[in-house]
Amino acid sequence: MANHKSALKRIRSSETKRLRNRYQHKTTRTFIKRLKETSDKAEAEELYKKVAGMIDKLAKKNIIHKNKAANQKSKLAKHVNAL
Repeated sequence: MANHKSALKRIRSSETKRLRNRYQHKTTRTFIKRLKETSDKAEAEELYKKVAGMIDKLAKKNIIHKNKAANQKSKLAKHVNAL
């Protein structure tokens, strides 16, 4: 158990951040899945713009690594262009 007030606050704030990060990561994964299942090119292009922004935001906040973000965006762009 924590012995200092600041340590207790750190525990609370890190738990809040963990839950927020988890929610954002899961939401992004859901959108990626939706994009991969799309067969309509126009819809996929619109969805790609949104998903790319979400992935960039995750990388910026260090929820995922920047190289992983680049890989995901690249693969999704290939998928969209192949439609």
